Amino acid sequence: MIQTISLTTALIGTTAAAIWDLKTTEVPDQIPYTMIAIALLLFSYQSLVDWSYKPILNSLIPGLMFLGFGFIMYYLGQWGGADALLLSSIGFLLPGFPNFTQTIFPYPLTFFINLFLVGAVYMLLYAVVFAFLNKKIFSKFSKELRASSRLLLFGSIGLFIIFFLANYYIAKTFLYEANYSMLLVNSFFPSILTIALFLVWKFAKTVEEYGFKKKIPVSKLKVGDMLLEEKKLVGITEQQLKKIKKSGKRYVMIKEGVRFATAFPLALLFTLYFGDAILLLLRFI
Repeated sequence: MIQTISLTTALIGTTAAAIWDLKTTEVPDQIPYTMIAIALLLFSYQSLVDWSYKPILNSLIPGLMFLGFGFIMYYLGQWGGADALLLSSIGFLLPGFPNFTQTIFPYPLTFFINLFLVGAVYMLLYAVVFAFLNKKIFSKFSKELRASSRLLLFGSIGLFIIFFLANYYIAKTFLYEANYSMLLVNSFFPSILTIALFLVWKFAKTVEEYGFKKKIPVSKLKVGDMLLEEKKLVGITEQQLKKIKKSGKRYVMIKEGVRFATAFPLALLFTLYFGDAILLLLRFI
């Protein structure tokens, strides 16, 4: 019963946060605070019923660990405060192990790993959609690729040679013979994967530079916008907005980012239905 309530709370809470984030770029702190409060009430009640400290302790440990990690990400400027609170709320709510999922790690750690894997796919798709809505990004990306075409060509050849020599050395050292067709395959695919990762990184940097950074008139600045000079992912307050308008500035640089709250319900659903992403990948391999 308690697991059902906590799971339902996690799904509803993260979904509400995702919708709010997509519509307004801000997630009210009340959402994760409510989720954490419900978790503490549920597992405190279970501890009283069982007359054991284990239920509440099992909730506190992953919740506080996630909270600590989340705020490290916040102070490094990688996450917003709401993301840190959402992560901790999952730790508080779901310390247990759902019977219908197969994982090789404890459930909180499984969700933590899945969040980053699912989040990476989500951020890439978000960047692609964002680029489609801002045509100049693809134009800039195309120009940058043409400018670095020689680097890509010689880099690809260099990577292939490096991987080929490394595979040849491993084959000679451990297998005592070299199958050249296998060496070619084992050198080709890592080279392609490395170049693909480079292109994804290049595309993400182009989206960040030409899409997420904007110069706007101060008259259009609003509460919640993030100033480019601000290292943390935090929007300006009403008081800061008034101060900027009184400063006499005509334009300011602001930054946007991937609205990451959507990754939480997606990772949660993925974990519930597929279990451990690493285990799933190993099955395909």
